[in-house]
Amino acid sequence: MSEISTEIGKRIRSLRKSRKMTLQDLAEMISKSKATISKYEKGEITVDIETLYDIAAALQVHVEQLLYTSPERTVLATKGSNPAFFSGVSQFYSYIFDGRSNQISRCVFDVLSEAGDSRYKIMMYMNFKDFKNYQNCENTYWGYIEHYDALTNIYMKNQDTPMEQVTISILASFLDSDTKWGLFFGISSRPMMPIAVKMLFSKKILKEDDALARQLKVSKEDIRLLKLYNMISVT
Repeated sequence: MSEISTEIGKRIRSLRKSRKMTLQDLAEMISKSKATISKYEKGEITVDIETLYDIAAALQVHVEQLLYTSPERTVLATKGSNPAFFSGVSQFYSYIFDGRSNQISRCVFDVLSEAGDSRYKIMMYMNFKDFKNYQNCENTYWGYIEHYDALTNIYMKNQDTPMEQVTISILASFLDSDTKWGLFFGISSRPMMPIAVKMLFSKKILKEDDALARQLKVSKEDIRLLKLYNMISVT
């Protein structure tokens, strides 16, 4: 069995179980036998591309959530003004504090491919239990990251709820640092409403403790600036 088939099989199994689906349930949905689904999940046989799309539709995920991404992902780089914070990065992380659940919400971004004109296609996986299985998440967004001289913008839409679209703006990404602040804003479906929240970006996984939570929460200084400018600003 190949590494690719094995990894794809693991993702199918993980997502199927998270949706409380049996092998028989999935088999009936894509008109395959239970034994065939079991072999897909064990990596014993290769999933053809049409069946992979059928499985993704049955599991209600984007097909790229099932694909195996090798350690040699597409790396971010731009011509001319190079965003130092993202330079050479193929995967990065972000955190927000969700006051609705009163907890830190973590995200993983995978850089999938170059789309031309300093744009790269990306996937964002949001609200998952552990980084080892981050593709098994509550929300999946796909879209693009673009770099400008003094700004990086990320545009995405929710795979399951296309009307839920978000933009993330990150100022001064040309300056390198361990972390970088961004403003996450758009339409949330939980409940349906416009939102804007601070988002902290990092090139490595951060310790999720009280100190991080305090950073992510709206501070007195944030409120002061909000009153001063009558707008939410993150720098």
